[in-house]
Amino acid sequence: MDEKSIENRITEKLREQLGPLPFGVCSYALIKDRLIDCRAKARIPAGALRVISVAFPYYLGKAYYEHSNISMYAVPADYHRIAGDIIRGAAEALREAVPGYRFEPFIDNSPVPEVFAASCAGLGVIGKNGLLIHEKYGSFCFLGEIITDFPLTPGRDAPAPCIDCGECARQCPSGVLRGECFEKDKCLSDISQKKSDLDEDEKEMLVDSGCAWGCDVCQKVCPMNENAAVSPIREFYETARPVFRAGDSVEGRAFAWRGDKVINRNIDLLNSQDRKTKRED
Repeated sequence: MDEKSIENRITEKLREQLGPLPFGVCSYALIKDRLIDCRAKARIPAGALRVISVAFPYYLGKAYYEHSNISMYAVPADYHRIAGDIIRGAAEALREAVPGYRFEPFIDNSPVPEVFAASCAGLGVIGKNGLLIHEKYGSFCFLGEIITDFPLTPGRDAPAPCIDCGECARQCPSGVLRGECFEKDKCLSDISQKKSDLDEDEKEMLVDSGCAWGCDVCQKVCPMNENAAVSPIREFYETARPVFRAGDSVEGRAFAWRGDKVINRNIDLLNSQDRKTKRED
């Protein structure tokens, strides 16, 4: 087959494997000098030419979050398994469909600067909070990649910025988005994951948020998320647990990597404030 026929075969196989999940192609040349130094970097195929970026929408609809005490991304089971199974299956299908070329999948623990690559692949714009914002699914998307040595037609030559309305910066509880550069350790989501003791300001922010893990403020106030479509991934609904209580098992959840002490500490802080408020009432 000629290259055009091979590209059509790859696109056909991706649509078959991914269904409604958005995907696009980024030139490897755009990210090769931006690679993240991690162990997975060794799996990048020799002669890599393209990055197939895939978005895994996780928004389940308002009803799922009405009484939730954890970030929306943590409501389904750990996406590494669910999205990982999908992207590994797609890569294997591509290897079988197009022998002679390499297709290497990555999910989260990836050498690819995922948001940058996804925007260059045409999947969306980059928000001030550093998240990819997809036209249909908003910023409620996990990302994964398949790196290949086949020269698929790439998308954009550079990432695209958001509308820059500034609403996320104005509403950010820690104020981290108001600065010129993003200081990750000052983000409330990062603070909620700290193993070390929280200072009084950090405790106050956590309690005010009502969230024991993560922070969704910048996403909730983003006008580009106003009409975000719900996820087409069935497993996210089947594994949804919007409320986490002290003592619940963390196994298979997005916060399992941190163990149970941190999230239980945060829940205790929230519960203590609830009890205090009830006494004052």
